[in-house]
Amino acid sequence: MCLALPARVVELVEPDSAVVDLGGVRKQVSMALVPEARVGDWVIVHVGYAIGLLDTEEAEATLALFAELQQA
Repeated sequence: MCLALPARVVELVEPDSAVVDLGGVRKQVSMALVPEARVGDWVIVHVGYAIGLLDTEEAEATLALFAELQQA
């Protein structure tokens, strides 16, 4: 089983790298698989790699689900 988390792109660092916000934690990740991502976009991050783009509604719904699981 693998887990990928929604994160918002906050800064493009290099052509294939960006800083993302993962629930208040900022981390530099590879953007090689989603070069079209821009600051403000939501991406799915798995082990240091952004592996896909998400729309805002899907990202927020996923984060809400994680919050519910945390409370259980």
